[in-house]
Amino acid sequence: MNRSAFFWLGIGWVGFAFLPWYGFSTARNSAWPPTGLSAALGEAPWLLPLALALALPLPFLALQSPRAGRVLLVAGAAGLAWLIAQGLAIGLRGWSWTWLADLAVPLEKGQRGMGLGALAVAAAFLFFLTIGLASGGAMKGDRFTTGAIGLVVAAISVFVFWPVSIVLVQAGVADPGESALAAFVARLTARDIWSLNCVMATGRCGVFWNSITMATLAGLLTTLLGLAFALVATRTGFRFKTGLRLLTVLPIITPPFVIGLAVILLFGRNGTITLLLADQFGLTATRYIYGLPGILLTQTLAFTPIAFLVLIGVVQGIAPAMEEAAQTLRASRWQTFRHVTWPLMRPGLANAFLVGFIESLADFGNPLVMGGGYEVLSTKIFFAVVGAQNDPGRAAALSIVLLCLCVGAFLVQRLWVGKKSYTTVGGKGFAGTPAALPRGLKIAAYSIALPWAAFTFVLYGLILFGGFVENWGRNNSLTLKHYITAFGLEWGDHGLVWAGRAWNSLFTTLEIAAASAPLTAGIGLLTAYLLVRQRFVGQSAFEFMTMLSFAIPGTVIGVSYILAFNTPPVELTGTAVILVICFVFRNMPVSIRAGVAAMSQIDKSLDECALTLGASSAQTVRTVILPLLRPAVVAALVYSFVRAITSVSAVIFLVSARHDMATSYIVGRVEVGDFGLAIAYASALIVLMGLGILLIQGLVGERRIARRDVAAAPLKPAEVPA
Repeated sequence: MNRSAFFWLGIGWVGFAFLPWYGFSTARNSAWPPTGLSAALGEAPWLLPLALALALPLPFLALQSPRAGRVLLVAGAAGLAWLIAQGLAIGLRGWSWTWLADLAVPLEKGQRGMGLGALAVAAAFLFFLTIGLASGGAMKGDRFTTGAIGLVVAAISVFVFWPVSIVLVQAGVADPGESALAAFVARLTARDIWSLNCVMATGRCGVFWNSITMATLAGLLTTLLGLAFALVATRTGFRFKTGLRLLTVLPIITPPFVIGLAVILLFGRNGTITLLLADQFGLTATRYIYGLPGILLTQTLAFTPIAFLVLIGVVQGIAPAMEEAAQTLRASRWQTFRHVTWPLMRPGLANAFLVGFIESLADFGNPLVMGGGYEVLSTKIFFAVVGAQNDPGRAAALSIVLLCLCVGAFLVQRLWVGKKSYTTVGGKGFAGTPAALPRGLKIAAYSIALPWAAFTFVLYGLILFGGFVENWGRNNSLTLKHYITAFGLEWGDHGLVWAGRAWNSLFTTLEIAAASAPLTAGIGLLTAYLLVRQRFVGQSAFEFMTMLSFAIPGTVIGVSYILAFNTPPVELTGTAVILVICFVFRNMPVSIRAGVAAMSQIDKSLDECALTLGASSAQTVRTVILPLLRPAVVAALVYSFVRAITSVSAVIFLVSARHDMATSYIVGRVEVGDFGLAIAYASALIVLMGLGILLIQGLVGERRIARRDVAAAPLKPAEVPA
């Protein structure tokens, strides 16, 4: 305990005495921010109690007093409380609330947002608290687990709960003379949310029913397709598995509005296929693709790869020995799949459906492009925030409805999976071959996966083609001008010049994605470990906290970050840090669900063996669990890297002139009708993300828990061991 405590004590004092306490000003020639110590002795005496809290544990640790744990607990709790209180109470112009100004001494000047020094001190106080709790017996004295829980709870509280709560409070903001409760009830019970007098195909009904219909269908379709692709890729002898995997991942590396644009150019009223059908069969060209059919088509294209990434690790993790045992007992292939394989896939199927359901609810790009008159919650929230309504209270009420829908899906998933054991990876190796699929199921998997793969291939071929033509559908003469405009290179007086318009946003996007992907995967898999491997008070509430950011649309996340981090105590708007933080906590739930699905199959006795042999929890995670989680690590890294590049809804509010993102640049091109440049940029992103995915898979590698895979040739009779 003393070693860990001294380490964090040193971090705290370095942050307080040597690092800048306040963030840098965005103005030119701004002075270097003072340290916490210099500010406490000068313009900010309210920081002095933090120094006392940092000094309090020192004599007890130096003397190795048995009371050191309790002193650390007190110092950490008191220091964190004072740090938060002074940050909220004192703003740029002095006291943040008028009632404080009436009670306290007037302040001549306030304070800016906290900086690196404050972050180091906050981390020190947080781990003082967790070390003190562990020394008192929390989590059986495991400092790693206690610290991990504290870190995740603190991060989610600051970067999810705090900004979202600021938006949700707006649901109760009332007009003069109106009570807050009446305003909240009126917004929450609006007729356009709950109306049942509707025709579902036209979208003339409550957005709640539209949204739940859309999300349920999207969740089912993406799970079905993801399972079909996972079975073909892992349980058949299909020769072109590499190409099939590439096609399943292509939609996830494409900005969603690009898929919608391609679908419109194919199936819209003047689309290529629509006009071809009209000429060949005399069919009237209509707007049939808009509404629920178009939204489902684009969302299924966009979200099937997520289901595939979750399910492929689950299918690979089923031990062949269990299927061989069933066949030894004369079970048929169909009986083996129905009674052994299928039940063991239930956690993965439930997680894949949950992710698809929530992704569909939170998606606003596809419904915005393809919705027509079909209104859903995400688009309603968007127009309530940025449209002519300018009604943040209504947006907050709609966000509450959306959050309740996502929580309901989470509870249904928990009930369906239940508390049964799905462990298949134990401490013993095995050399079995996975059972072959029943003939009917194999044909069904091929019939579902291959036509969808062919459609995806055609769609992306047309998208790539659109970047090389003057004007798709009107002037199809070939040209390179769109790529030259975006990514042109020239030789200047001082060497190579990045003359293309898109280089700045591309470099910024790659830097942000490279920074956010490992953080997202690390925090997500650590959270999954806590959920699956540990038992502690408030675990259900903890799991709900981790899914909250996934349940809120990106539009609301973007607006909430602007409101929360534009003023003290934390000022991040206009910086690259706010983009990284947004991506980490927006995409973290997928990493969690992938980790939970994969970790549910790993026998807990492996952890116990390592702990029995003297390994710490951190060593057990690093050397035993993490190598078995490679499919989940790949899924987490790929998803977070790609979504950091393709995200639109949240980023559109957070980008700045200095930190522009690729998607916001493409949206700007689409708004002015420059579709060729937009498609060319999107095509370049697809190629770059494909290379990034290959790099991630090469660095992480594959999990190997068997000596032969499904493609291995069967043994000849003479080779069968006696």
